[in-house]
Amino acid sequence: MTELLEISKLIRERFSCRVYRDTPIQETKRQALMEFMRTLPAGPFGSMAHFSLVSATENDSQALKGLGTYGFIQNPTGFIIGTMQESKNDLEDFGYQMEQIILFATSLQLGTCWLGGSFTRSAFARKVEAGPQDFIPAVTSIGEIIDPGEARQGLLRRQINADQRLPWETLFFDGDFSQPLSPEAAGTWATPLEMVRIGPSGSNKQPWRVVKDGNQWHFFMQRSKGYRENTLTRFLGVADIQRLDMGIAMCHFELTCCEIGLTGHWATTPLEIGPSGNQAEYIVTWEN
Repeated sequence: MTELLEISKLIRERFSCRVYRDTPIQETKRQALMEFMRTLPAGPFGSMAHFSLVSATENDSQALKGLGTYGFIQNPTGFIIGTMQESKNDLEDFGYQMEQIILFATSLQLGTCWLGGSFTRSAFARKVEAGPQDFIPAVTSIGEIIDPGEARQGLLRRQINADQRLPWETLFFDGDFSQPLSPEAAGTWATPLEMVRIGPSGSNKQPWRVVKDGNQWHFFMQRSKGYRENTLTRFLGVADIQRLDMGIAMCHFELTCCEIGLTGHWATTPLEIGPSGNQAEYIVTWEN
C-alpha cells in the first residue's frame, strides 16, 4: 500500500473539478505525481495498470463533448490515462489504483474529474501508444483549480447532485441484508465505512453494499439498471463503470483503515449470506 497522509481529510476535500486555471501544472507537482504513479503497486486482485500523465491539447476538449457533461470541462491542462490488459477483477483494481492517484493529486491541491466513456480506440489511446491488447477503462482530467469555492458551488455540480449520498441504512448491514448497520454499532469501523459512503461513483449511484459478519466485512455490488456490463459495451471499449466504483470503495476503506490503525487484508470467501436482490453481486471481503 502506497502511503498517503490524512486520507479521510483528502476524501472529504476532493470533488469533481470541471473548471481549471489556464496555466500548466507546477513542475514540482508534476514530478511528484509521476513518481507516485511510477511506484504504485498492483491492486488487491493482482492486476496492474500503467498510468501516464499527458498534457492536454485543444482537440481534447472537442473530443470530450461526446461524453455529455464532460464536454463542459474547461481548461484541463492534463489527463491521467491508465491502460491495462483484461484479467479477472481488472476493473476493480483499476478503480482502486486510479483513486489512489486522484487522492495524491488532491494532496498536491490539484483538481481532478473521473471521465467514463469509450477511450480504447480514441485519441487518448494514441497519446499513450496503447497496444492492441490494452484497453483504457477511464481517464481523469487534471489541473490547477481556478477557485475551489466557485468550483464546488458551480451550477453544473449542483445539477448532478454531487454532494448527495445515500443514507447508512441503505448501504451497510449487520449480519445479513435484513438488518441495517448504524454508525454507533459499527464503532471504530464507522469512519472507513463513512469514507466509502461519501466516495465518488458514476452518476452518484453508489453501487457498494457492505455486510458486517463478525470480523469480516463483505463488499457487494448492487447493480443499477442500465449499468450492467455486456459484450457489446466491452467490444466498444466502454468499461463497466460500477466495477470501477467498487474499486474506489475498496480504496477508501483500506486507506482509511490503515490511517486509523485498523489492520486487515482483502480476501474472497464463500458466503452463506444472500444478496439483496438479483442485481447484487459479491465482490470481496475485508478480514481483520
